[in-house]
Amino acid sequence: MGIVMFYQLTRSDVEQTARLLLTRALGQGWRVMIRGTDPAALDRLDARLWLHPEGSFLPHGRAGGPDDARQPVLLGTGGIVNAAQALMLIDSAEVSEAEAHALDRVWILFDGANPDRLSHAREQWKRLTGAGLSAQYWSEDSGKWEKKAEKT
Repeated sequence: MGIVMFYQLTRSDVEQTARLLLTRALGQGWRVMIRGTDPAALDRLDARLWLHPEGSFLPHGRAGGPDDARQPVLLGTGGIVNAAQALMLIDSAEVSEAEAHALDRVWILFDGANPDRLSHAREQWKRLTGAGLSAQYWSEDSGKWEKKAEKT
């Protein structure tokens, strides 16, 4: 059982934060599933991971292809099919308590300026910590990522 890490985005966007976390995860040899609810947002993230910053490609693919199981990072709206140890949630995507318990890491990225996304993240915190999962809350209000809360 790993940790659920909540990232309240106030300065960085999803693409920047995802790239930071994915680089670390791949460095540890993890496979990652990125789950979203909006195919257009996943398309934007896919394009950014291919192109930006120039010269720093992160290997990944979009779910629905013949090589999904082989992708080190897979972007989609459904279940984990690439044997991922970590799951990144964007656009208020969900994770079940059982799924989170089985993973080494779950990252929940949410827009801190959007009241609906903030409320959804708070509900996820209560539900997941209530199910016995450890969680951390990270904020970048000061200009750098800092852990603001932790529940074990």
